[in-house]
Amino acid sequence: MSDAIKHECGIAFIRLLKPLSFYRQKYGTWMYGLQRLYLLMEKQHNRGQDGAGVATLKLNPSYGQPYIDRARSVSKSPINDIFDEIYTKIQKVENYEETENIKENVRYAGELYLGHLRYATHGKTTIENVHPVMRFNNWKAKNLVLAGNFNLTNVDEIFNHLVDEGQHPRDMSDTVTVLEKIGYYLDTTYSEMYGKYIKKGLSGKEISTIIENTLDVEKILHKATEDFDGGYAIAGIIGNGDAFVLRDPNGIRPAFYYADDEIVVAASERPALQTAFKLDVEDIREIEPGNALIVKRDGGCSEKRILTAGKRRACSFERIYFSRGTDKFIYEERKKLGQQLVPAIMKSIDYDLKNTVLSYIPNTAEIAFYGMIDGIEKYMVQEKMNRISELKTFSENDLYNIIQCRPRIEKIAVKDVKMRTFITEDKSRNDMVEHVYDVTYGVVRPDDNLVIIDDSIVRGTTLKTSILRMLSRLNPKKIVIVSSAPQIRYPDCYGIDMTRMTEFCAFRAVIELLHESGNWQIINDIYQKCKAQQHLPKEKIVNHVKEIYALFTDEAISKKIAEMLRPDNIEVEIELIFQTIEGVQNACPNHNGDWYFSGNYPTPGGNRVVNNAFINYYENRDIRPY
Repeated sequence: MSDAIKHECGIAFIRLLKPLSFYRQKYGTWMYGLQRLYLLMEKQHNRGQDGAGVATLKLNPSYGQPYIDRARSVSKSPINDIFDEIYTKIQKVENYEETENIKENVRYAGELYLGHLRYATHGKTTIENVHPVMRFNNWKAKNLVLAGNFNLTNVDEIFNHLVDEGQHPRDMSDTVTVLEKIGYYLDTTYSEMYGKYIKKGLSGKEISTIIENTLDVEKILHKATEDFDGGYAIAGIIGNGDAFVLRDPNGIRPAFYYADDEIVVAASERPALQTAFKLDVEDIREIEPGNALIVKRDGGCSEKRILTAGKRRACSFERIYFSRGTDKFIYEERKKLGQQLVPAIMKSIDYDLKNTVLSYIPNTAEIAFYGMIDGIEKYMVQEKMNRISELKTFSENDLYNIIQCRPRIEKIAVKDVKMRTFITEDKSRNDMVEHVYDVTYGVVRPDDNLVIIDDSIVRGTTLKTSILRMLSRLNPKKIVIVSSAPQIRYPDCYGIDMTRMTEFCAFRAVIELLHESGNWQIINDIYQKCKAQQHLPKEKIVNHVKEIYALFTDEAISKKIAEMLRPDNIEVEIELIFQTIEGVQNACPNHNGDWYFSGNYPTPGGNRVVNNAFINYYENRDIRPY
């Protein structure tokens, strides 16, 4: 994605089911859990580089002994920073590898581990905003540690519920609201159980032990989350040793797990689990939408239904760009996305492969590029067969000239180390930005088409200020930019940093088309419709922004985007080709969450968000729409 956007936090959870001495004997160190956690986080570092955090919990601690440890960082290398801090503290303990009394003597020596990688879709990149977040209490079973990949559209409603219950939340962010909402029902459940047993004459100590052993996590999660509207994968550890990983009812955010008699582990991405624990893809299970993986303090593990599953709308952007392409299925899906674009590419270059150079920008588009090349090679095979069949007589040289034809694949763009454009004044900044990428000279001829595939085009800023200027220096006849994703038209509200209408080059193109056609009144009409719904319950709100895009064909919008992104003083012909929504559905049939392309939001809160985003655009307010 040449336009970088922030997105999709990552979670990593580990529960050791054996004593630490078992891992010392089998794997050579009691730090097996910490080492695996490091791998899980490092193999998901693509999911968050604004910050990272780790929390650990010791089972059955002695009274007066700290049993929850946490480390967080917002440094440039937060994962390494955290584990350096952890290992430094461990190494201060003499004979720290000895397992006898290790939990009593060494910090971060425990049975439960929770890691998180953060991308800041909202809020500042400060240590206070980094997960895991914590809720402390002197009763073990009231302590709560939470980390998640989520955004809720109705934080205001949940916040007001807490206020109505008499609370005074310290913040209105979705992170704090989720923590306090689950914490509230954890508290009330504890209090109800305490009241029940105190009437039976049991001591407080006896009651705490009973509650710790019989806490109904499934019931707590159901009560706490029944009014959540959004996409989420939330992992939590309760102070008594119970733990959970909860997934939203539409399966918007991903969550996978593996369990055996030694360990229970969960993560946002399947390949991370495969690599860290040497697993086959068949070993790993996906947490079903609306379910929670619940691990009890005694080690019992089960997947429980928490919320009624809705229509599955798993995020298609996970497949196109966000998740690592090392996943078996994602790899094939990205290749198919590239293959499907071949007919449109061939039409754009007038089927002239002899005079066409093919490449990709950035590296994340490489897999789609392989798929595109596969499709072109299949086309060429058919063309070779047709040409051979048309030959009545032919020489060995004739056959060689036909068979040797291959796609012209070149490495066109190389991204250099991030350039320090801040050292220049504003007037020369664009000139410096243009040189973030460098090009390979001498491989493109003046009569060549240059086809470049990208995984998606959001704002188009980098295309206009850097990539197209850079490519034009090669003097091709035509530049064709191909996006393996469709036009991004609508804001996301489930974890991706795309919330303002003007961020989308597709939206800006439609507005320009309306201006050119003299239909500005339509924009005002849609604003009035959105405004009229602003105070309705989210369940009754309709996405009226769709009406703007319905006025124009996809091709007309693509053509206008190309015109708007053309840099000044560039004469070369430029064309943009986008994937179709049907193409995404065909390539990624199990991940049909396409609201940023289609405007079909999986939850009622999405329609409220898109209308609010349009209202903000119309009123020229640069604020988050939810």
